[in-house]
Amino acid sequence: MADRKAQLTVEGLDKTIEFPVYSGTVGPDVIDVRGLTSEGLFTYDPGFVATASCESSITYIDGAAGVLLHRGYPIGQLAEHSNYVELCYLLLFGELPSKAQYDDFAATVRNHTMVHEQLVNFFKGFRRDAHPMAILCGVVGGLAAFYHDNLDITKEEERRVSAIRLIAKMPTLAAMCHKYNIGQPFNYPRNDLDYAENFLYMMFGNPCESYEVNPVFAKAMDRIFMLHADHEQNASTSTVRLAGSTGANPFACISAGIAALWGPAHGGANEAVLNMLDEIGDDSEENIQRFIDRAKDKDDPFKLMGFGHRVYRNFDPRAKVMKETCDEVLGELGKADDVQLKIAKRLEQIALEDDYFIERKLYPNVDFYSGIILKAIGIPTNMFTVIFAMARTIGWTSHWNEMISGSYRISRPRQLYIGHSQRDYPTK
Repeated sequence: MADRKAQLTVEGLDKTIEFPVYSGTVGPDVIDVRGLTSEGLFTYDPGFVATASCESSITYIDGAAGVLLHRGYPIGQLAEHSNYVELCYLLLFGELPSKAQYDDFAATVRNHTMVHEQLVNFFKGFRRDAHPMAILCGVVGGLAAFYHDNLDITKEEERRVSAIRLIAKMPTLAAMCHKYNIGQPFNYPRNDLDYAENFLYMMFGNPCESYEVNPVFAKAMDRIFMLHADHEQNASTSTVRLAGSTGANPFACISAGIAALWGPAHGGANEAVLNMLDEIGDDSEENIQRFIDRAKDKDDPFKLMGFGHRVYRNFDPRAKVMKETCDEVLGELGKADDVQLKIAKRLEQIALEDDYFIERKLYPNVDFYSGIILKAIGIPTNMFTVIFAMARTIGWTSHWNEMISGSYRISRPRQLYIGHSQRDYPTK
């Protein structure tokens, strides 16, 4: 029971309503307003920006301080010392694995990378020029038709098998979306490669010639996967939980998350950064300043993409890691003088020194550099959000599993109705 209470007095009611106040491990306290319904009242919170929809022990964000913790571990430390597969284990099971646990988990993931051969027929139903996200939505939802042997969500072991299947097969499906898009044959996964290496091999290798994965690129991809693995109760994660609350199978729930991520306000920001850098074009000081001035002009439609964040009111902790990775990739390619990178670095410098950006806390976010890295590696822009979805699958799956493992109710938001009151149908 909560020791503290919040009180609400509503004009016209003859009593004061009390609500329990709960405290989490860290972060703001929450007021449990579930008792409002018995009083004939609802809260009104468009976008759920002030509503805690669930309890979770997976990820914590302090936007004001620029903190991102996965199971208590800072993202910077994880990016430096861990890898994506270990992070998957941490998010899914709650603790870092021992060496034996890690080796077993990594081997299990590798052994599930193949997809059912009949899935090839799913791809044939799409136009070759279909957006890869449209294909991914369909084929991930269709996995339930092929892997229906472990769909009893009430059983922990079946949830675990489904989670591992999703983690393992998403790189294969993502690469298949790309290959189908460009008309090349699919590449089977190789179990002798690690997670990021395998993805790059399936993306860029072909049966006609050998393909050696660049270790710098593989490290960069692994970092991108890690930095996008989970981000608390964002739109797509909330969508997965909403779908999961109905008892839907995990493949359907993840497909719903992919659809939510597809929106440009959520998953398409790194592509927008590249489009912005292309629009700026010239790295001369005069030209960059011209665009900075346009960004400050409220009457100008130009937006400075990759700066600021819905949650962070400080420097995005993921952006620091991404900047280092960007330098490593472009250095490997001999593109340290890349025009886009020069523009990006100058924009970052201005944003960190200019009072206009400082006052509004418009710091570079993770999308600012990730698009440049993906482009440098050779990933086409229409695959950027697919890679985001592939990385975020572990976050979605962990939240789904956490919800199903505990006590939950079907999600049912209410509304403030502003339509007509009851009226009679005209009879003349």
